[in-house]
Amino acid sequence: MLAERMKVAPDTVAYADGEHHKLVVEFAIPGAPTETIDVKILEDSVHLLAPARDIDYVSSLALGWPVKPEKAEATYVNGLLRIEVPFKDPMEDAVKVAIKGVPADPATKSLVG
Repeated sequence: MLAERMKVAPDTVAYADGEHHKLVVEFAIPGAPTETIDVKILEDSVHLLAPARDIDYVSSLALGWPVKPEKAEATYVNGLLRIEVPFKDPMEDAVKVAIKGVPADPATKSLVG
């Protein structure tokens, strides 16, 4: 039977870039080999699993604003994993609703006098 590895939350910071166009998330995960890092991003969350030596770095972040996960980019240098992902335009998936006119009721009095 495999011994249970200790789970550790990495030091993490998440913030909007200077122009507020994308989210930047940084995880300090020293000692994690690049090929073992597993990061998954949804529109509303980021999930991390990164085995390192005798521990597993784990994290799940709920995001306050939706992002475009398919456009995420990540770099890993000197134990710091940096993910940049653009924010989703809140109206991007909006659907225009057709408005049907209703004939005016002749019995309705005008409020403008």
